[in-house]
Amino acid sequence: MQQRGYEICVLDTDSTNVGLHAALGISQPPRSLIDHFGGMVFLGGQVTCPVDDPTPLPNPEIDLAHLPTEYVSRSNDGTVLLVAGKLADFGVGSGCDGPLVKIARDLVVKHRGRRMLMLVDLKAGIEDTARGVLVGMDRAIVVTDPSTAGIVIAAYMSELVGQLRAGAEPATHHLESVELAELARRRFSESRLAAVHVILNRVAGEDEERDMRRILAERGVEPIAVIPEQAALRRAWLRSQPLGTADLAGELDTALDHIEAAAGLTTRAAHA
Repeated sequence: MQQRGYEICVLDTDSTNVGLHAALGISQPPRSLIDHFGGMVFLGGQVTCPVDDPTPLPNPEIDLAHLPTEYVSRSNDGTVLLVAGKLADFGVGSGCDGPLVKIARDLVVKHRGRRMLMLVDLKAGIEDTARGVLVGMDRAIVVTDPSTAGIVIAAYMSELVGQLRAGAEPATHHLESVELAELARRRFSESRLAAVHVILNRVAGEDEERDMRRILAERGVEPIAVIPEQAALRRAWLRSQPLGTADLAGELDTALDHIEAAAGLTTRAAHA
């Protein structure tokens, strides 16, 4: 994406997985943004869970020129990395990671006076989705491995986007406040989520790809790209080394071509 002219910010909101900074070629992750925004409500802080409290994150727009440097890391190629937080840092009994999801839902990042293209890494599965995180995003990309769970999640996400665009409402029966319930419904109604894109990942050969495509097709899902199984990527992830993607240039171009065209970004990239 950088080679196409975009300035990229990666927001790591996977509260349990670690190592994304190393995959990007960054020696140390930055300080967690949950501290910048006042801490988790379960530990006496200010950031609440979006399920219990759908109100927006206070002052969600940050300018990288003014954000304290300890909250930002950069790779050699200019990728900006921000981290919402990791549950392991808060200790046993610290509560759920809902406040981190609110950061993922609401955060807006500016750089040199304009918005950057943000890639948000969520937890595998549907937990964050069920908390309404997608209402703050333009598009969702589901990277699915060759497993029953991966296929089901990809299909579920596609169905969820359709429901959201059709006016589906969040669960609000647990909210005693009428105002909060109405706010939650309004957030859903104002969602700008346009589409979900599915990428097949770690595919071992044509037979496996054919099986995955067939099962997804039965659920009305057509993948936009296929990433083959790569031993080099597994080794790099295991050893906390940068992920080399040179051998995947064709597959990545296919995915980006599709996303750019669908999002109407092709012209911007051509002039970047």
